[in-house]
Formats: sequence, C-alpha cells, structure tokens
Amino acid sequence: MAARSAAARTLAAIPNLDALFNARVRQGVTGALAGERGAVVFSSPPIGSWTVRFDTGRVRLLRGSVRHPRAVVRADAATLAAILDGRISGLEAFLDHGLTVRGDLAFALQMDGALDVGPRPQHHPASKTVEALGVRVAYLEAGPADAPVVLLLHGLGATNASMLPLVVDLARDHRVIAPDFPGFGASQAPMWRYSAAELGRWLGEFMTVLGIRRADLVGNSLGGRVAIEAGLVAPDTVERLVLLCPSPAFLRGRQFVPLVRALPPSGSILLPRLPHGLVVRSIRTMFADPDRLDGPWYDAAADEHRRVMADFRHRRAFYAAMREIYLEPPRGDHGFWERLPRLAAPALFVWGDHDRLVPSRFARHVTAAVPHSESVVIDNCGHVPQFEHPELTLRLIRDFIG
Repeated sequence: MAARSAAARTLAAIPNLDALFNARVRQGVTGALAGERGAVVFSSPPIGSWTVRFDTGRVRLLRGSVRHPRAVVRADAATLAAILDGRISGLEAFLDHGLTVRGDLAFALQMDGALDVGPRPQHHPASKTVEALGVRVAYLEAGPADAPVVLLLHGLGATNASMLPLVVDLARDHRVIAPDFPGFGASQAPMWRYSAAELGRWLGEFMTVLGIRRADLVGNSLGGRVAIEAGLVAPDTVERLVLLCPSPAFLRGRQFVPLVRALPPSGSILLPRLPHGLVVRSIRTMFADPDRLDGPWYDAAADEHRRVMADFRHRRAFYAAMREIYLEPPRGDHGFWERLPRLAAPALFVWGDHDRLVPSRFARHVTAAVPHSESVVIDNCGHVPQFEHPELTLRLIRDFIG
C-alpha cells in the first residue's frame, strides 16, 4: 500500500502536458510565427513528445513526433510546464541548461511569445519581425516598453542568439532589442556589400521604424563595428557604446587585399557545406576555455550556422561581410583609424586576453585614438565574453550604462 501511495504521489506531481499544449494551441499563434510553416517537436522523456505544426497562421497539435521537423526541443516535464504556463521563458530555460534545441534555433526561439499564455512578465522575450530598408528582419524584444532602450548587435556568422545571456537580465529595467542583421539568422538576405557603412544605415532605419530616437548600443565583433559606425555617422541616436571585441580595420596581414578584392562574394556558392563536427570545433576556438559551455549549446549553434549557410543568399552575406572587414582601409581619408577619433559617444571597449580573432593588443590603438573611452581586458577570455563570462560582462555593461 505504501509503495502504491508513493507511486500515486509521483504521478500526481507530473504536470498534465497534454492539457497545457492543447490550451496553448487552441489560443492560436501570434508574432513572428504567424507567417511561418514547419513543425517543432517537444520531447520530454520518458513522458512522451508533442508536435506543433505551423502553417501561415494556423497551428495544429499532434501527439508524438514527426520526421524531419524544423526544430526539436527537449526538456523535463516541469520545465516544459513552466514555459507553457508562462512562468519562465524558453530563453531562460535554454540558458539555465534545462532545455536543449537541435535544428532551427531561430524557429524554436520564436516560440517565446508566439503561443498566447495571457499576461507574461515583461522581461520575457518575444520574437517579432519588421521591415527596414526594404528588408524583413527578425528581432527579439523584452522589457518595459517605456524603459531606456538597449540594442544588442551580434557578430559575424552569429545570430541574435549569441546575445541571449544579456537579454533577460537587462530587460528587467531596459527595453532590450536584439535583431538578426540583414543576411543573418532569420532575417532576409539582400544582395548587399555588407560593409559597416551599409549595416550602419540599416541600423538607423531599423531604429526609426521602431520609433527609437536614442539607445545604448552593445555590439560583439561585427556588431561592435556597426555600433561604432552608428556612433560616427549618427551620434544623436547613440547614448553609450559597449563594444565587446569589436572588429577593427586590421593593420597587419594586408598583403592579400588585392586578391580578396578581386574575388566576388557570390563565389561562395562553390564552397562546400561544413560538417557539424567541424563547425563545433570552429566555434570552440572562440573561447579561452571551451569547456565552460555545455555541449548542447555548441550543437545548437552549429545547427543554426549550418542551416543559415545552406541558403546561397545568406552564405553570400556571410562571405561579403567577412570580405568587407578585411578590405576596410585602416588609413587614409576614409580609413577606420583616421575616423575613430571622431567618436564622441561615451564608449567602453571590452577585450579578451585569449581572443584569436581580435587580439587584445588593439586596446592600446583604441586608447590612443579615443583617449576619453574606457578599455577593459578580461582575463582568460576569448572572442565572446557575454557567453564565456556572462556575469562579469553584465556587470561591466550595467556599471557603464547606468
């Protein structure tokens, strides 16, 4: 009898996920997923799995899994129930290691806020889309609508998912917006050059469309370079800049400039699609201590990179942006290092002492060019401080932007 009572209490503690999924699906779909097609499989071993199918505004629930879904989300029953109830966001569960994603990460992240769960905490992110400069772009938004605005700008080859460790915390008292740049993630990929100037113009239009007059900009790598461009060409729109390992114009290794200039970005169509394991190994080189991050995060990032790069326009955008970074002149009337001293907005530069892509020795060049800026070098850190040292990075950001 005692054994049966214990078993009964255990069963009673398991949330009724069938009822929760049915309740969410009956309420329909909103936000960025309203125009999407595809299936997401939710798996909660040993209880079972559920498939949510989206078809341009219509949504249907199936018990069990289907073949070839766009994304597979795995979590224990309590975590799934908390997400479906709106008590936590999927983003929080992903960061806290309670949820894993394989396949289309952007599609899975769009689930946050797409299935109506009633009133949600303001810091829970919602996926949205908007058109700016004729390009439909996807972005995450969280936080009070009337709070100071912080824009989070991701790096080359990444998506707004690379800024996730900053979103939830900053959204407690800021309106946080994290877009996928044109050509990256879930955004459209126009046939642009993808220079910093071009992406800077797009950023200005994006802010105008969203009704943002001024904002703090936090950018990593390419995102940092675009933030600098915004500070140079549109200083009235920038409050403060936090630049996490920003991509500068390189002073050395420029002997291949004539060759790279002769290669068109469209030539990337000939490049093979990298296998998953090789992408994971490449991502791990971005960190001083790769084992700080769990394996499922690397798998999710590699899946997303391979998915985006499977599309020719997005692959072209990646190589075009990489090409522009390398070709940007360091000197001359339009050279990066000649223009940088004009940066008037308060700026904090954050570097990693083990960054292989943007070495921390650039700190002294930046200090010479912008003496009123601040520079911090993080020990035992690679190219993505917001993931490798999230607490320290958040503290630096908060101390700087107030």
